[in-house]
Amino acid sequence: MELLLGLVLLCGVADFTRGLSITTPEQKIEKAKGETAYLPCKFTLSQEDQGPLDIEWLLSPSDNQQVDQVIILYSGDKIYDDYYQDLKGRVHFTSSDLKSGDASINITNLQLSDIGTYQCKVKKAPGVANKKVLLTVLVKPSGTRCFVDGSEEIGNDFKLKCEPKEGSLPLRYEWQKLSDSQKMPTPWLAEMTSPVISVKNATSEYSGTYSCTVQNRVGSDQCLLRLDVVPPTNRAGTIAGAVIGTLLALLLISIIIFCCHKKRREEKYEKEVHHDIREDVPPPKSRTSTARSYIGSNHSSLGSMSPSNMEGYSKTPYNQVPSEDFDRAPQSPTLAPAKLKYTYKTDGPTVV
Repeated sequence: MELLLGLVLLCGVADFTRGLSITTPEQKIEKAKGETAYLPCKFTLSQEDQGPLDIEWLLSPSDNQQVDQVIILYSGDKIYDDYYQDLKGRVHFTSSDLKSGDASINITNLQLSDIGTYQCKVKKAPGVANKKVLLTVLVKPSGTRCFVDGSEEIGNDFKLKCEPKEGSLPLRYEWQKLSDSQKMPTPWLAEMTSPVISVKNATSEYSGTYSCTVQNRVGSDQCLLRLDVVPPTNRAGTIAGAVIGTLLALLLISIIIFCCHKKRREEKYEKEVHHDIREDVPPPKSRTSTARSYIGSNHSSLGSMSPSNMEGYSKTPYNQVPSEDFDRAPQSPTLAPAKLKYTYKTDGPTVV
């Protein structure tokens, strides 16, 4: 019986060592976004494995909606790494000599879309083996902000808040006091691991510098908060000042509106008066000088005409001359008598 059992075990070991096998166990790997993930896959060959060596890495996405994708392949002593567009340029074999038994890969600059199950397949006829690696990509806490929600006055209720901009769940929080006695106020001890600390009936003893640390499985981040609990302000004076300021602003606006309205009314009045004056002005009359020139020219013509031409000229249509100017008889200018100066010479008088 013992001999038979020994033969069975010996055959099992012989079968195990005879075929190709992957020595790396299946495992789960967690990495932070932006980091590099190392996915191990080491194998051993037997003397019977004489066929060509083929190594293939496949990805089964986490959403289970897509079929397995080949991300990198080694076949015929060549590497092919342009199968999967999302990982192109980010996936590489770690070993320069894959025949040595190391088919591990690195994935650089990890993204959330890289989450999934990766499978390493090694073939060298007649041996075939495969192993799986589950990769999880997490986001480290970052951009954490600490602030006070409420009025930091004695006797008031307010909250201390710690909020990271991003970070994969679950997140852990830890508050600490960095100044004075470095002891957290007793009422706050129950909330030291919470993102929010509720402060009731604040006192000046709460003043100081506090820190909040946010952690998850891949990293941590911290922020600082300065708390100054001060005496309450004179709210009545503040309210009165705000009311007076508002009334002054309204008064100033009213004055500006009144001035603008008044200016517009004055401009409108000036335009209307100017328009009325132009409408009341009567049309211009013919000038007297025109009629006089007309009559004077006719008299001159009469004086230069002979009696034989008077008959034709007497029929001139005087009724065409404006009546108002025609009724006024032109006055012939009175010429002063010429003064003659005589100069007597021996040969006779000379008139100058």
